[in-house]
Amino acid sequence: MTTLEAQESPAGTGLAPAGDARNATRTIAAPLRRALAVAPDATAVVCPLATESYRELGERVRRLVAALGGLGLRRGDRVAVLSVNCHRYLELHLALPIAGLVIVPLNTRHSDPERCYSISDSGTRVLFTDRAVAGVDELGVRVVDLVGEYDALLAATEPADLPDGEDAPGEHDLAGIFYTGGTTGAAKGVMLTHGNLVANAFHFMACWPFTEDTRFMVVAPMFHAAGTIGALATTWAAGTQVLVPAFTGAGVLDVVERERITATLVVPTMMDALAVEQAERPRDVSSLRWLSHGSSPAARELLRRTHATFPQASMLHIYGLTETAPIVTLHPDEQLRLDGPRAMSCGRPAVGVEVTILDVTERTPLGPGEVGEVAIRGANVTAGYWHKPEETAKVLRDGWFTSGDLGYLDEAGYLFLVDRAKDMIVSGGENVYSAEVENALYSHPAVVEAAVFGVPDDRFGEAVHAVVQTRTEVTGDELVAHCRLTIAGYKLPRGIDLQDGPLPKSGAGKILKRELRDAWWRGRDTRI
Repeated sequence: MTTLEAQESPAGTGLAPAGDARNATRTIAAPLRRALAVAPDATAVVCPLATESYRELGERVRRLVAALGGLGLRRGDRVAVLSVNCHRYLELHLALPIAGLVIVPLNTRHSDPERCYSISDSGTRVLFTDRAVAGVDELGVRVVDLVGEYDALLAATEPADLPDGEDAPGEHDLAGIFYTGGTTGAAKGVMLTHGNLVANAFHFMACWPFTEDTRFMVVAPMFHAAGTIGALATTWAAGTQVLVPAFTGAGVLDVVERERITATLVVPTMMDALAVEQAERPRDVSSLRWLSHGSSPAARELLRRTHATFPQASMLHIYGLTETAPIVTLHPDEQLRLDGPRAMSCGRPAVGVEVTILDVTERTPLGPGEVGEVAIRGANVTAGYWHKPEETAKVLRDGWFTSGDLGYLDEAGYLFLVDRAKDMIVSGGENVYSAEVENALYSHPAVVEAAVFGVPDDRFGEAVHAVVQTRTEVTGDELVAHCRLTIAGYKLPRGIDLQDGPLPKSGAGKILKRELRDAWWRGRDTRI
C-alpha cells in the first residue's frame, strides 16, 4: 500500500493539502481534513476509554494508516472489525477507507459461524477484534487484538501523511462491505463506495443542522449503518461524537445529562426504554435538541409518549436501508404531526435522493396513493452485492434500487410503508431473514416443515414466530435451544406453533406464509 512521506502541513496536522485529481472532496478523507483545518483542538470523540481532540484523532489515524501498510495490506484488501462502540472503532472507520482498504463491520450479536462466513466470503485478510472468534484461525486471517495490541501497534509506528492525489482512493472506490444476513443464501455483502457514504453525509447535513456545537451520541452499534449514520457529517462540521458501548436506558440518560448531548439516533425499543426511564427518574436532558429514530417502525403511542417525555427535542423519523448508505427519507418535526394523517409517514426524500413507487408486476411508476415497490435513486445507492451479480441485477434496474418494501407516496411526496415484498423481519431494529431461521429449524431431526414470519410485538415492533410440522415429539424450547447453536439470539423464534399435519401450500407446493401470518395482523393498518 502506498502512503505519502511525512511532510510539513497546515496547522501541524500532518495532512498534505488535498489534491483534486480523484475527487478528494467526495472521499472519506474530506471530513477529517476539514475538521483538522478549522478546529484541530476541538473535541472529536468521547467514550469511556478516551477523549480525543481532532488533532489527536488525526494523529492516530495517520499512525493507523502507516501501521496498515506494515501489516502487508494492499489497496482494495478487506479488513474486518468486531468491537463495541469506542474511539478505536471510529479510528478504523475513518482510516481503513482513507488508506484505500475496505472495512467489513461484523455484527457483535452474530454467532461465530456467522462472523466467519462474513470473513470468508469477503476475503478478509486482517481482523481487528475486541473478543475471541472461534474458527477464525482456520481462515488464515491475521488477528489484531483491539484491547491488548492495537494501541501498541500505533505507538510503534511513525505517522504518515494520508494518501493524496493518485495515491488516494476515489469516490467510486469501495469503502465498505456491510453484511445484511447470516450464514444462509440470504446473506449479502452490501458494497458501499466512498461516494455513497459521502453522499449520505451530504444528504443528512442538508436536512439536519450539524455544527461545531453538535454533540452526537452514538448509541446504535457501529457495525450498523445506523451506528455510523452521522459519523462523517459530525466530523465534517467539527462536532463531537460521544460513543456509548452498551445501551441501557439509565446509562444513556446519564450520558445525555453529563455530556450535554444535543442529538442522537435510536431504534424504537431504545426510545421506549428512554421514555420509561426519564418518566421514572428524570435527568436534566434540556440539551437534547434532536431525537431521531429509525431501523423499524414506531407505534403512534410511543411517539406521543416520547415527545411528552422529551418536549424540547425535535423528533426525526429516518427511513433507510444498508443499500442506501442508509438515508432515503426524513420526517423532521414529526412531533407536530402525530395527530394528523401523516403521523405514520416516513417523511419525504432527503435532499439528493429520489423515490418512486413501481408496480410490482409491470415495473411502471404509480401515482399518489397507489401501493407498489419503493424504488430509490441517488449517489448514496449501493454499487451492488459482493460477488453476487445476479442478486445485484435484481435490485439495480435502470438506475433505480428496488427496495423490496411496499408503500405509497401521497400527493405531497410523503412516503408510507405498508408491507414488505421480501420475507424479512425487523425486530428491535435488527434485520432477520426468515430463511436463516427456517434453515436452523430444518437442521433439527424432528422438523418436517417450517415457516418463519414476523408477528406484532409492542416492544420490538415485530417478533420472530415459527410454525413447525414435526415428525417426532419435541418442544418449542428444545427447538429454540437447537437454533441457538447456529444463529444469533435476536433471530431466535419468540414463539413456535407445533403441529402434526403439513403447512398450507399453494398449487405449486410453496408454503403459504401469508395465510399463516394473516391471523396475527388482521385489523391492523400496516404490516411493517
